[in-house]
Amino acid sequence: MKKFLVLFLAVFMVFSMAACSGGTSSSGGSSSNSGKDKDGKITLRIAWWGEQTRNDYTLEVIKKYEEKNPNVKIQAEYASWDDYWKKLAPQASANQLPDIIQMDLSYFSQYAENGQLADLSPFIGEQIDTTNFTENYINGGKIDDKLYGFNAGVNVVGFNYDPELLKKVGVDSLEEDWTWDDYKELAKKAKDAGLYVDTGMKADVFFNYYLRTLGKSLYSKDGTGLGYDDDQLFIDFFEMTSGLVKDKAVPTPDYLAQLKGIEDDPVVTQDAIGIWQWSNQFVGLQQVANRPLKIHNMPGPNASDGLYLKPSMFWSVAENSKHQEEAAKFIDYFVNDIEANKIILGDRGVPGSSAVKEALKSELTPEQTLVFDSVEWAEQNSSEFDGPDPIGAGEVIEMLDNLSEQMSYGQLEVKDAAKQFRQQAESILSQNK
Repeated sequence: MKKFLVLFLAVFMVFSMAACSGGTSSSGGSSSNSGKDKDGKITLRIAWWGEQTRNDYTLEVIKKYEEKNPNVKIQAEYASWDDYWKKLAPQASANQLPDIIQMDLSYFSQYAENGQLADLSPFIGEQIDTTNFTENYINGGKIDDKLYGFNAGVNVVGFNYDPELLKKVGVDSLEEDWTWDDYKELAKKAKDAGLYVDTGMKADVFFNYYLRTLGKSLYSKDGTGLGYDDDQLFIDFFEMTSGLVKDKAVPTPDYLAQLKGIEDDPVVTQDAIGIWQWSNQFVGLQQVANRPLKIHNMPGPNASDGLYLKPSMFWSVAENSKHQEEAAKFIDYFVNDIEANKIILGDRGVPGSSAVKEALKSELTPEQTLVFDSVEWAEQNSSEFDGPDPIGAGEVIEMLDNLSEQMSYGQLEVKDAAKQFRQQAESILSQNK
């Protein structure tokens, strides 16, 4: 009886939280998704995460959409990254998700496979015009041939660097076809000049890139295991990255942990030549550094096999929405309307529409132009995206980060880390079978 009462109270609390979690709204209150309002208007709820700049311009885009579509009223719900997912979870449990949901890759598979996101395939070519989008761009939101999210923009990973510091270590420029050996040589020159070559690599992102250059991937296609069989690949990559830390060509994890913000980043303080990061992070770095920086492609060989266009985020429609067609129309407006995108200016990643990109060229700052150019280059020099991370990937990534840190400190041999990673990752991912 006691167990029954505990279970009853737990379920009651979940549904109570969902009913009360309307989020921060531009219109006040929350919609029931149950039909038209008394004034005959259709109310759509839309949710996203982001900081104030994103909130402000998204509200402006919503206002313009409402002006063009007087039969639609859009209620906005937005929050910081952590709060966003805390609010979304009970809404999902109560089958009361907003009509339009900004969805991240790390949660995308979970929500899609739980049946909480609608398949957008029926709206493609109807409510959502894809005339100016490549197939690869659209397919980024597919799971098992169903389109659960429309790509809001794309990013590519690369090396953002200070050209003057590069010259200081005796290198005039980086070749387009540079290799990992060239990178290691640059690291040696940086160390000899009293500089760091960079600030390290995010373990899962760059190990996956390395694996892709060899025809492998971090996860298997079905998400039930790792996408490579030979642990020597793990050893080769992490001996390189941890070796650079031990050689003091790259800062230690504890050094980086003490940095208060981007203003303290070694690239900004001119203590490191560059930083490995996604293209949408370049403008912020440039603004804080307040001096000319450049974007360069990843090292090879086989760089085009390793590189891919990463969906920055998706626009998804809730399966519980009573207005899926209207929600799809708003997504079309967000990704296709020229005036709307002059407000957005690629904040959610470089747009996929060739017409939008062409129209924005005259609106961009020099820094934004560099980002758009790097993505345009990658469109011609990349391979197909592997698809959203499988369920459990968050746990795998956290574990790999911890192992990477231990390897960098010399607390764990790389060959032992390779075995641990395989055992633990396979155990986590096997639950997807």
